[in-house]
Amino acid sequence: MANKELKAVHRTDISRAQWVLKEMWRNKVAYVMILPYMLVFTLFTIVPVLLSAVISFTDFNMLQWPNFVGVSNYVSLFFDDDIFLIAVKNTFIFAAIVGPASYLLSFLVAWFINELPPKIRALVTLIFYAPSISGQVYLIWATLFSADSQGWINATLIEVGIISTPITFFQNANYVMPLCIVVALWTSLGTAFLSFIAGLQGVDRALYEAGAVDGVRNRWQELYYITLPSMGPQLMFGAIMSITGSFGFGGVVTALCGFPSVDYAAHTIMHHLEDYAGQRYEIGYSSAIAVILFLIMIGANMLVKNIISKLGK
Repeated sequence: MANKELKAVHRTDISRAQWVLKEMWRNKVAYVMILPYMLVFTLFTIVPVLLSAVISFTDFNMLQWPNFVGVSNYVSLFFDDDIFLIAVKNTFIFAAIVGPASYLLSFLVAWFINELPPKIRALVTLIFYAPSISGQVYLIWATLFSADSQGWINATLIEVGIISTPITFFQNANYVMPLCIVVALWTSLGTAFLSFIAGLQGVDRALYEAGAVDGVRNRWQELYYITLPSMGPQLMFGAIMSITGSFGFGGVVTALCGFPSVDYAAHTIMHHLEDYAGQRYEIGYSSAIAVILFLIMIGANMLVKNIISKLGK
């Protein structure tokens, strides 16, 4: 107690800037160790975000010197660009379904794997994790829902007499979004899934023994009273990764439905960004789209963080 009081008095005798510099010098080895990461993070994350925000107020097209146009790009996005509004709607629909569903799915599968014997746990983990890293994962779904009679789903439906002509699943606006959501969920067991497995493995087994003494009688009570409270950091990290991933799902649609999807049925903000940046080279306009997407993701992450923090209390 006396040491804390002395430190507090000492901090009042010097300026805050001097105290910060002194603490940095005392921990100089740690700062040197994280310096490479901070340089890379600043160069490839912070600087591009700031540049994108600045360029969004210009008409930059990569060929001519940018001219300042104020907020006209943002005005055009929300009042003149009907495709962007469709993209926003589709993005929120996808994120609202895939984000929470993939989060719960990742945790439930990780919890199931954690209950398995150690010898087969690694194999089952690889089986569930493989779809998220496989480069040919979409080939399976493209074969299942092929538009001709040789596709597995069409062939089965024709054989049992449900349909007479093949359904063009990925060229039909009624099927595009549901199928893309299913595929996204199937490939969603990624980083969050591994973090949940690590968190479950890190729970102190003595807590379960203490819980049994205090009246915890089954696995569900162990999950609610012991496991979840012990996995706060992993749950938060998994939520952020799931939400972030659900807003950037454009690759699923492009791989299955082409670009753009039929009638823009699964057109997202990511697709709109790729259209104006990679094909039209309207960098100022695409930067405005990127800024809007960035703000949406930041807001979603803050909302999820507050919800999980309240649940943890």
